[in-house]
Amino acid sequence: MIIIARFMLLALLFSFLANTTPMVFAKGIDNVKEACKVTRYQNLCIHSLSQFSNNLGTNPSKWARASVSVTIVEVKNVQTYLENLKRNMNMRGRNRIALSDCIESFADAIDELHKSLNVLRKLSKSIFSTQMGDLNTWISAALTSEDTCFDGFEGQTEIEIKFLRNRVRNVSCITSNALALVNKLATTGIGSIIDR
Repeated sequence: MIIIARFMLLALLFSFLANTTPMVFAKGIDNVKEACKVTRYQNLCIHSLSQFSNNLGTNPSKWARASVSVTIVEVKNVQTYLENLKRNMNMRGRNRIALSDCIESFADAIDELHKSLNVLRKLSKSIFSTQMGDLNTWISAALTSEDTCFDGFEGQTEIEIKFLRNRVRNVSCITSNALALVNKLATTGIGSIIDR
């Protein structure tokens, strides 16, 4: 009798979990899709932010902060890739100089993104519009730093240059999405700071 009761209890518990978990997950996916609607690269946005889909609700300030955090990680990964490329590849002449310039551009982008994240962590009603202006400036500057990475490279058809271009283009798209989510925060106003 006790075994049957335990079995029924477990069956009831599994039935409950089976019926509620997909709804929670679906709600989270709806949240990230809604947040990413304002971005230019929506599929990339959803993919890069889906890890937060069940935790951030619909709060634009949380989505902006998450997107800048993800962008920092991605930019650092590309910077590490560039540094390894410089250390291990036989790039010579102009391409070696261009690679050094690209690494420096990514270092600048990381600084600008860190400044942005610090502001997003300390949003204030009294200086909200100034903070939004600063965020727009810094994230736009980070995007420009990434986009100018290729200015000095020769031999654009070489396989390592193509691969490098794809890595940089991907991180530029992620940064563009972060800028869009920060601009969404700016348009929704100070009320979006409050948890919802």
